[in-house]
Amino acid sequence: MYLVNSRAIIERTFNGSIEIVVQTRNKPGELHRIELPGGRIDQYESLVTALIREVKEETGLDVVEIEGEDTRIDTVGMDPSFEVECIQPFGAYQTIKGPFDSVGVYFRCKVQGELLQSGDETKNPRWIPVDELRQLMHDDPLQFSSIDRAGVLFYLKYMEQN
Repeated sequence: MYLVNSRAIIERTFNGSIEIVVQTRNKPGELHRIELPGGRIDQYESLVTALIREVKEETGLDVVEIEGEDTRIDTVGMDPSFEVECIQPFGAYQTIKGPFDSVGVYFRCKVQGELLQSGDETKNPRWIPVDELRQLMHDDPLQFSSIDRAGVLFYLKYMEQN
C-alpha cells in the first residue's frame, strides 16, 4: 500500500507565544497518539484541497492562509487529459521503514473558527504552545503518531533557527 498525505502545522500567536494545533488519533484498532491534522489525499485531489478538507473534517477549523500558496502553479487548461500542480510546502516526508509506504507534505497555515471536541477519527483537538510541544516530544516521542514524529522534530528545529 502506498499513501500520499497533506498535513497541517496550524499556528497562531496567543498571549505572546506561538501555539499549534495537535489532536489525538481516535481510529478503531489504533493507538491513541498525538498527531497533527491532515491525512490521505483522494485520487487526483490537489494537496491544497486535501489540506483544507482534512483540517475541516478533523478540527472544524477553516484554513484561511497557507504558507507557500503564492508559489502554486498548475497546468490546468494546457492539456485537459493531464493536469499537475506544483507548490512549495513547509516540509516533506517519506517513510523509510514500517508497515506501509507513505509520502506527504506539511504546510504551515492559519485558520479561523472554533475547534471541535472531536472530528473525523480524532478527538481533543487543542492549541498548545510550541514550548509544551517541545517538552512533550522530549519526554516521550512515542506518544506522537509514527508519521508526525519527524514532522514535529522538523518544525521544532525550524523554530529554533528562526
